[in-house]
Order: sequence, then C-alpha cells, then structure tokens
Amino acid sequence: MNDKTQMIPPDDPNRTHIGGIDPNATQMSGGAFPSDIDRTQMSTSRQALTVECIPENKYALPSSNTRDHVLVQINGAGAAMGARMPLNLCLILDRSGSMEGPPMEYMKRACSYVVDLLEPADVLSIVAFSDQAEVIMPARRVVNKQLIKQHIDMLQVGNTTDLYGGIQLGSSQIASVSSPGYVNRALLFTDGEPTAGIKDFSSIVGQVAEQKSRGITLTALGFGMDYNEELLASIAKRSGGNYYYITRPELIPEIFRKELETLMNIVARNVKMRVHTSRWVQVRQIYNKLPAFGHRSAEVTLADLERGQTQTAIIELELGNRPGGTYRVAKVEVVYDDSVTAASESVSADVIVEFTADEGLIAGGVNDQVLREIEVAEASRNLEKTVMGMRTQQVSPADAIRELEKTQMMLMDQGKTLQAHEIQNAIDQIKQGGGAEKTLMGTIIDLDRGKS
Repeated sequence: MNDKTQMIPPDDPNRTHIGGIDPNATQMSGGAFPSDIDRTQMSTSRQALTVECIPENKYALPSSNTRDHVLVQINGAGAAMGARMPLNLCLILDRSGSMEGPPMEYMKRACSYVVDLLEPADVLSIVAFSDQAEVIMPARRVVNKQLIKQHIDMLQVGNTTDLYGGIQLGSSQIASVSSPGYVNRALLFTDGEPTAGIKDFSSIVGQVAEQKSRGITLTALGFGMDYNEELLASIAKRSGGNYYYITRPELIPEIFRKELETLMNIVARNVKMRVHTSRWVQVRQIYNKLPAFGHRSAEVTLADLERGQTQTAIIELELGNRPGGTYRVAKVEVVYDDSVTAASESVSADVIVEFTADEGLIAGGVNDQVLREIEVAEASRNLEKTVMGMRTQQVSPADAIRELEKTQMMLMDQGKTLQAHEIQNAIDQIKQGGGAEKTLMGTIIDLDRGKS
C-alpha cells in the first residue's frame, strides 16, 4: 500500500489513491468535496449490487485518535424479473419418530409444492434422516415431476435424529452437480435435537461453515417446540441462509413456498464484504459479525441478497491522528457471484473523512441515520442477552417482557415494524406461559443482517 498518498486535496481532480483503489472510483464533480455532502460516492454500475458507505461523522480531530462508525448499505439492484440461475436444491428432511402423523403429511405436501414451483433447468435431490441419513432421490433435473412426488410419498417415519449425517449427505448431493452455473442451497427441516450420529454443537456448525466455503448455503427450518433454536440459528448465521420457526404443521407448506420464492429472487450469492484501511486506521469491530482480520483489512461473509433487498453492516474504525485535510480512510469492497450471469463481480465505495480543528464542524457533522443503525445493532445484542437469560432462567418472565417492550418501542421508532411485530409475538408467548426463544432467534438474525 502506498502510504505516501493518503491525503486527498479537496481541489485536485487527479487525486492519488491508497493501494489497490481506483483513483477515479470516488471522484466527485471537479474532484471537490462540497461541505453539504455527507455520503461517499455510491457505485452506479449496472451490477446486481450497489454499495454505499456513510460515516457517523464526516469530520474528525487531527490531533487525537478518534473512533468513527461507518454504515455500509448493500442494495440488491437486481436483474430483469424472471431472469435467474437454475437452483441446485437439496431437501434435507427429518423423518424421526416425532414427525409421525400430521407433521409428516404436511411436510410431504410442502415438498410436492416445491416440486411444482421448480423448472426443468433446476436440479433437486432429497435426503432424509432418522437413525441415519439416506438418499431418497439423488440429484436430478426436475423433468418428471410425478416421479419425484412418488419418491416423496414413500417417506416413512423412523426413530432418532442424525442431523449431522443429514447435512453431510445432503451437501454431498449438491456437490455432485459440478457445474458452477447453479445457486446451491439446502433446505434443512427438523423438529428435534440431534440424538444420533455426531451430536455436538461445534461439529455440526463447523461442518456447515465448511460447506459454506464450498459455495453451499443451508436454510434452517425448525418445527414445533423441541428443536434446538440456538443450533439452527447458528447454522443459518454461519451458512448465510435463512431461519424459520414453524409453529403448526399446517404452516409447513407456506414456509417452504416462501423460502423457494426467496431463492428464485436471489441476485447475488457467496457475498463477502472486505474492508481495506489506509495507514493510521484500524478496524475495531464489525457489529454482530465475526471478521477475519488481515494486514489493514477485515472480511466477513454476508447472506445472499434478493432483488430489491438491502443489507447493512456497521464498521467501527479507529482513526489515528494526522495532519489536517481530507483523507480516504478506508475502502469497502463487496465481492459476489451474480445469480443471473454466474460471473464473479465486485463493487466498492470509499470512506472519506475530513480532519479539522474546527470543533463546530465536528459537532455538526454527525449523521443521525448512522446513530439509529448503531442503536438497532445494539438492540440485537440486548435481545441475545435476554434470550440467554431466559434460557438459563436468570431473567424472569416479567423482566424479559420489560426488556422486550423497550426494544420493541425503539424498533418502532426506527421504522423496523416487522421486527417490532415479531417481538410483540414473543411478548404474547411469554404472557401465555410459553417460551419465546425460537421467535426471537429469527428477529436477531434479521437485525444482525440489517435486512429491509
């Protein structure tokens, strides 16, 4: 990285750049930085994603270390409606003894509905697990839908729950389709704790992370009251897939339909966000994510993005003291696979901060939108603490309701009405004497991803 070119003269149209950054990537009209601009340049290419970086404060003191937050907004601009890559989908289905009766029948109905929505270019495989996992139907194109439904109808309940084996075998079916021109996704459906095979939490989640590194994403669908919501939520988080809590058997087909329609609207997959910092700048944290740190860099894996969807991330930077002036302190790059063209793409935006001794400018440079997003991110952390307290019985139902009501009010104020509604559902469940952990896990995942 060229450390001698950090400062960006505000009137220089031929600005220099930090290593690996296109000097024209953030150039404004005439190379100037007008005082009323509080956002960095946004990518305007016709790609599936656009990215925008908004600093908490566009000014900082040059004479001391400063912490500044950056809100990153990643938007799924999308391609033409109906244009999509084919799916390489595996249904990984729990057929343990607790699935007997209506749950099994509704699960079969849901799988048949998935078959109806798929097209001949799509690939489907079906794996079921009880005492051990087995392939019900190997990966094949969805041509003879009636034959596929016959495989589904032959499903019978077993005994125990080999969740690890189901994930492993389902992922191998997806991996058997070697072409890169597919969206690789597994739908994991279960109603219980792992009771057979490899059962420990870290091994199961570790396997999911390994499959993600191979381009395979898992969506976790938990049914009923007996599954481990912490495990399924961790599977969804580490894999970048979705998480669903299904309360009643008759809802199973609807949730399967919702997830499949989500998959058909994905415009970017295998998404990673990379933060490249200039000299005197460090990444302190990326809220609610586990970054991999490198030399002046940090990287996190993000969930796939749908058409018209926005995901956000909050980066906390530490800015070292330096001479006054306007600097590009970081570059945020988002790399992804386009779900229409299958091409690997990237978009980026710079984080620009002016270092000044004018405390009036600094006081007036705060961006309220970023402050609100930080508050939402911290609300997610508080929800996790509440869930843990409820699980360990260190938080009483009355105290949990009070904490949830405060969080709900804040989310309503920030326009997060969907998540506020989910919290109301959790409050109602607690008041009725039930547990709310499964509902809240989905809310936490949505808040962590900044989905809107």
